[in-house]
Amino acid sequence: MSNFQRLLNAIMDYLFIILGLVFLVLGGDWLLKSAVGMSLRLNVSKIVIGMTVVSFATSAPELIVSVKSAMAGFPDIALGNVVGSNIANIGLILGIVMIISKMKVDESFFKTDWPAMIVSSLLLYGMLLFDGQVSRIDGIILFVLLIAFVVYLIKSQKNKNQEIEIPLEETMKMYQVVGFLVIGGAALYGGSELLIKGAVNVAQTFGVSDRVIAVTVVAIGTSIPELVASLIAAIKKESSISIGNVIGSNILNILSVLGLSAIIHPIKLVDNRLLSFDILWMLGFAFILLPLVYLPQKGFLDRKAGIILLASYILFVYLTFA
Repeated sequence: MSNFQRLLNAIMDYLFIILGLVFLVLGGDWLLKSAVGMSLRLNVSKIVIGMTVVSFATSAPELIVSVKSAMAGFPDIALGNVVGSNIANIGLILGIVMIISKMKVDESFFKTDWPAMIVSSLLLYGMLLFDGQVSRIDGIILFVLLIAFVVYLIKSQKNKNQEIEIPLEETMKMYQVVGFLVIGGAALYGGSELLIKGAVNVAQTFGVSDRVIAVTVVAIGTSIPELVASLIAAIKKESSISIGNVIGSNILNILSVLGLSAIIHPIKLVDNRLLSFDILWMLGFAFILLPLVYLPQKGFLDRKAGIILLASYILFVYLTFA
């Protein structure tokens, strides 16, 4: 390969990254409009919309990447992508969002959201610790739990009369809601594909392993939809969607992404560092959210908490490459 060809390939990789980011920003905004509009049309609380509609759409990149990786014989990428995304969702995304805007935590965080995230995280850890894989049976168990969780989440909101204060310009007809959802989801998917393609190619030039690429470059790439959607939500003061989106995505990454991926193709643990290092960090980030919500003021995540999470994430990335 000539030097000119190498230069052209490098330019194309960086162009993919830039275009991917543009599509992700636009897709995040469209998806958020759809979520807010749907919460008003269906009279469902924003936290539920954030943990279902928005989370499903922004978790689509992780699902596609994990399924493709598992079927192509790269289980480290399939598993590392989910674990790394869950770490990035809390450390990177919530960290940045909280630095920008103080967040009020919905009551459901204590009753359902955080417990469900902890249970699903511990369940994944236990499955890998038991036989070093997420088998087809494990995948079925995870996906059944997902269905049960979503059904419970929706039913628990039926008898709640919550006022939804949404500006008049946010009210949309149903065809507009569906249109923004479809276009936003497509933009997120396409943007993530471009971003991952460019980022992975750039990372591979440095000769790092599949696991390292998965838990850092690929994970950050597939988490950018959550970052964009959560940042836009925080800027627009829709904090319930922001926190619900992040926690919902973490739950879906394990129950839906790994569940469906394992049903299609069992995911075996290849690099033990995923079990002895990466997943422990994932559990640590999940557990630390509870004391941060209580301190210094119960029910709020402030700038200090954001700095702690972001600094911890930077440390995780540094130790991963070290």
